[in-house]
Amino acid sequence: MIGIALSGGGARGISHLGVLKALEENGIKPTIVSGTSAGAIIGGFYSAGFSPDEILAILIKTNIFAIFKPAFSWNGLLSMNNLLSILKDHLPDSFETLNNPLIVAATNIESGKIKYFQQGDLHQVVLASCCIPVIFNPIQIEKVKYVDGGILNNLPVEPLVNSSYKVLAIGCNPIIDKHNFKSFKEVLERSSLLAINENTLKSRALAHLFIEPPELAKFSGFSLSKAKEIFETGYEYTLQNITNIKQKLK
Repeated sequence: MIGIALSGGGARGISHLGVLKALEENGIKPTIVSGTSAGAIIGGFYSAGFSPDEILAILIKTNIFAIFKPAFSWNGLLSMNNLLSILKDHLPDSFETLNNPLIVAATNIESGKIKYFQQGDLHQVVLASCCIPVIFNPIQIEKVKYVDGGILNNLPVEPLVNSSYKVLAIGCNPIIDKHNFKSFKEVLERSSLLAINENTLKSRALAHLFIEPPELAKFSGFSLSKAKEIFETGYEYTLQNITNIKQKLK
């Protein structure tokens, strides 16, 4: 059995769909999926039975990843109602009614600890996993407030370990040297990337195999208009390395 962990990464998370498609074409299909933020959204759709191509079409049509654009309002925190509406239109209400098991990571902002959800209100949990601090109000679940799971664990491998699963971790946030920053947005994203990569080092080491297409470095986490190109980057990289992937998962 294979467990797959999907990282957060804004629009770059669309590459997960390309990876999943290439794996499926080679007879590799996960038994269970774990995800954070963008990875939680994709994991939710995938576990509900949508194919990678179908999910890509929904993401493009609904512009669902627009929530990851930096947008500040001096009138108060922004709403996640648009994302909630899309989730309600496409996904079942609870984890228990998904086609396959799903684990979603969110940060308990009160205790300062990560929480791995496997049951309950699917819509609220996915919202919590994507809830960027300061931009959105924390999501309250059973009287506890949660924010983006990527703060503490952007690659939730841990709940898949110590089981009968072969664990495949999929990242989308490669770091390359960069010296020129032209805007506040670039500084913000670079800082986020550095923090995210630091908190995934332990998780990566726990997986049997880690996949992260280096070519994703040329995309921003806000590159919503390049969804198809990002998808193809994940797909082509996985096909190029499929022999090694199969060997590692034996």
